[in-house]
Amino acid sequence: MAEQSRKMKWKEYSKELQKLQTELCHLQEWVKKEGLRVIIVFEGRDAAGKGGTIKAITERVSPRVFRVVALPAPSDREMSQLYMQRYIEKFPAAGEIVIFDRSWYNRAGVEHVMGFCTDEEHKRFLQLCPEAEGFIIGAGIQLIKIWLEVNKEEQARRMAARLDDPLRQWKLSPMDIKSWSRWYDYSRARDMMFEATDTDESPWHVLRSDDKRRARLNCISHILTLIPHKKIARSKVKLPKRTDRGKYDDEASLRGRRIIPAKY
Repeated sequence: MAEQSRKMKWKEYSKELQKLQTELCHLQEWVKKEGLRVIIVFEGRDAAGKGGTIKAITERVSPRVFRVVALPAPSDREMSQLYMQRYIEKFPAAGEIVIFDRSWYNRAGVEHVMGFCTDEEHKRFLQLCPEAEGFIIGAGIQLIKIWLEVNKEEQARRMAARLDDPLRQWKLSPMDIKSWSRWYDYSRARDMMFEATDTDESPWHVLRSDDKRRARLNCISHILTLIPHKKIARSKVKLPKRTDRGKYDDEASLRGRRIIPAKY
């Protein structure tokens, strides 16, 4: 515990992250070869580090395989649809891993706490969700659900940092401000969600994220254990020799074009 309480240095973090991202590239090739379909749901408290964790997962892999879905608030048309419909449209085809940056579990969290759904709609969601996820899994899609949990003090520190930092202010939505004072309402909503939807078939994996760097590494490592895969041997590629046929001064033809100024 003493070792884990020490803040991880950037050099150490980068070294471990590179190893895990390399393994994610091997996973990517396996998913493509086997035609796997995977959904990874990320939920958690505000400022728990979902965005940074998702970025750590996806920054070295193909966006055509690892596809991130972060839906905005539903339109009037979407609100008239089956609740899960707009999420189902984003489900993976063969050879894809779809990462939901928040998901249908909005109904168990923000919609319930902030009054965007009725108590009856919330109750019905919790009753039907395990059955719906059973159909997803039964269709051959692997479903991984990750909840990021940050403590009260660390959340307060991160939220305060967003107030004046222009690089972080975009993360602070009007809904975050309204939700800020309702810590225990969200705790109760989380507990109700876990009680109803943390099943053997579709369990929740809780990630402690007070230390962002350790959380990202732990998350990637855990995902790699949840999706069985093998390293695929790649045949060595040799670049062919370039031909000089049709040679001309192709730099001269760029003169007079609108070249972006080299300020750096």
